[in-house]
Amino acid sequence: MKRRDMILVVDDTPDTLGFLTEAIEQADLTVLVAVDGESALDLVGQITPDLVLMDAVMPGLDGFETCRRLKQIPHLSHIPVIFMTGLSDTEHVVKGLEAGGVDYVTKPIVVDELIARIRVHLTNARVAYAARAALDATGRFLLATDGEGRLLWCTPQAERLLAGLPPDAASGLAAGLAGLRRTSSPGGSAETYTAELPDGEGVRRLEFTYLSPANPDEYLFRLSEPTAGRQEAVLRDALGLTAREAEVLLWIANGKPNRDIGEILGISPRTVNKHLEQVFTKLGVENRASAAALAIRTLAARA
Repeated sequence: MKRRDMILVVDDTPDTLGFLTEAIEQADLTVLVAVDGESALDLVGQITPDLVLMDAVMPGLDGFETCRRLKQIPHLSHIPVIFMTGLSDTEHVVKGLEAGGVDYVTKPIVVDELIARIRVHLTNARVAYAARAALDATGRFLLATDGEGRLLWCTPQAERLLAGLPPDAASGLAAGLAGLRRTSSPGGSAETYTAELPDGEGVRRLEFTYLSPANPDEYLFRLSEPTAGRQEAVLRDALGLTAREAEVLLWIANGKPNRDIGEILGISPRTVNKHLEQVFTKLGVENRASAAALAIRTLAARA
């Protein structure tokens, strides 16, 4: 049996909900209903619709803010949102598109036009999602931004490298990616942007390469972690360490005493020893030799 596409209708007016539910179901589509923004966000946390039909103006959490929050959830950001707005509310159209909507329909709603728009955006969303799924399956570290450098989507591999990015770092990264795109020449040598992002007690260095436009106002980048720091990242992620603890452990595995490690990292030998005590606790080992052996095995397994 063919799966029916699922449409979430968000509107605070019972008459509108009844009218839209009947019209959409007659088009052989399944309808979910939410009467406000908070209810809609709760619902998508349990069931993933294929498209959202959103009233622009609602009490409490309005349609624009609901859409913005939806687009901030990585695994839901691909869902197309069509706004419903009054015929004279032209400023709502711009606001809805800025919030992440793909289209709008004006009230009073013309059913045939609404269904046609829904089907177009369902098809477009399927094509885009299939392309991203193919990228995900290849294990590529890819991401896309809008023209201002704001993240639109990324593959799971890239998402892991960007995990835990704080808001202040996100704004700086967006500016750097937008600048990289503007300065990169089509067909020219690949230019890169290196970002130093806070990571526990240290920094994570990530390298971004601009590839090409993907869609209107959508630009594709490749993400990598430079060789310098990659071993620390492996130890950090595999063993549950902070960035600084991973650095200390790596130098322990390379046979360095505390004094040398302190000079390399710019910290005191006493601080090195404190980090090492935490490493021993997290790894469940009792001495430097056991910690070094575990680090070497971990790096070899991921070589």
